[in-house]
Amino acid sequence: MDAQLVGETDGRDFPSDLPYLSGFNNHFSSEAIPGALPQSQNSPLICPFGLYAEQISGTSFTSPRKSNLCSWLYRIKPSVTHEPFRQRLPKNEKLISEFNASNCSSTPTQLRWRPADVPDSPVDFVDGLYTVCGAGSSFLRHGFAIHMYTANKSMENCAFCNADGDFLIVPQSGRLWIITECGRLEVCPGEIVVLPQGFRFVVYLPDGPSRGYVAEIFGSHFQLPDLGLIGANGLAAPRDFLAPVAWFEKSSSPGYTIVQKFGGELFTAIQDFSPFNVVSWHGNYVPYKYDLSKFCPYNTVLFDHSDPSINTVLTAPTDKPGVALLDFVIFPPRWLVAEHTFRPPYYHRNCMSEFMGLIYGGYEAKADGFLPGGASLHNCMTPHGPDTKTYEATIARGTDVGPYKITGTMAFMFESSLIARVCSWALESPFMDHDYYQCWIGLKSHFKIEATGDTDPQKVRTESENGRQIG
Repeated sequence: MDAQLVGETDGRDFPSDLPYLSGFNNHFSSEAIPGALPQSQNSPLICPFGLYAEQISGTSFTSPRKSNLCSWLYRIKPSVTHEPFRQRLPKNEKLISEFNASNCSSTPTQLRWRPADVPDSPVDFVDGLYTVCGAGSSFLRHGFAIHMYTANKSMENCAFCNADGDFLIVPQSGRLWIITECGRLEVCPGEIVVLPQGFRFVVYLPDGPSRGYVAEIFGSHFQLPDLGLIGANGLAAPRDFLAPVAWFEKSSSPGYTIVQKFGGELFTAIQDFSPFNVVSWHGNYVPYKYDLSKFCPYNTVLFDHSDPSINTVLTAPTDKPGVALLDFVIFPPRWLVAEHTFRPPYYHRNCMSEFMGLIYGGYEAKADGFLPGGASLHNCMTPHGPDTKTYEATIARGTDVGPYKITGTMAFMFESSLIARVCSWALESPFMDHDYYQCWIGLKSHFKIEATGDTDPQKVRTESENGRQIG
């Protein structure tokens, strides 16, 4: 590709057939200009075309090879070429990465939020990002944060960099055109994008107003879950994850601002060039996206309801086997065929904390009130489950319902082994559904006792489907 043409291309002019590289955690190589990648070594004395070699490491140098993440970027100017960072003013007081009693609260109450309105005044992705809940600390490299965003304008002459952790972004309304140092990604509602710690990126909004969810993890990276007895295939296939191809800007950009999230606070630094000046790169530490419609779900085929973990797309593990810092789980269209089974999700108290969102459609466990763009939080050991309308409607249908396909829906869950603290502005939000608990108040007892003539309460007979049992 001609260097002059690439340099003059407007970054917001995304082609309809944007190319991608396929695979998860692959070691990729990509060149915007043929021959721009050094051969046989990473850091030659003089790189092709006079480029600078710069490595970005997502793990420590000595991490085991199977989990070691890094990439080499070959750029027109190195990213170190900027003025000193200064605290960004005014502060975004609703963005945090350290969760304690001084800035958020703990509550076992079931919480639900209606969809937030997109603001009337111009707001880009950076200013529209706010924290809802989380646990741990980015300083201690352990924990997570769950944010939401509402924005109505594209970022201009600036780029965002998250030094605290990885972002997993779930757009609910409005496409995102994202430029990263590795190239460009178009992310539509129904897709997700992971932007690893340290990468600089910009978000354009081709459809105008946009809204969505963001999970951030500290000290870990997302990986595909083990399939175990499922075998070699199923759930999210590695080849369906897409990474960008090299693309760059070479024009001068006086006053260009790097906005860096560091310890939950925002800092800015000025430079005179676009950070998207990477002509070639190679490595396995890259941004990537995934289309949730490509997920291959598994389900019970005879009786009972499978645990939601069967629908895990990505997981960020802890040191304890089988225990996640954060799982990303979806509830996609699928067939329900279990016989003589209460098919909606069962009533549950969980040692994990569950934050749910809805991209489109409805959710099978809530007849109403849980809306696209809304959210709910059921913290550690907080009871939750189907609402009254869902339960009664399911029971009324009886056992002869036959196979049924759930369609036109995409709900998801961020699930963590940590107990989430909730930010004060989330608890005080005008979009808080203070009547959420009412959806369960109508659940009535269906317990039936047939008296035996014996006044001893321990001697009663109860009906069961399999015969008569003496209580």
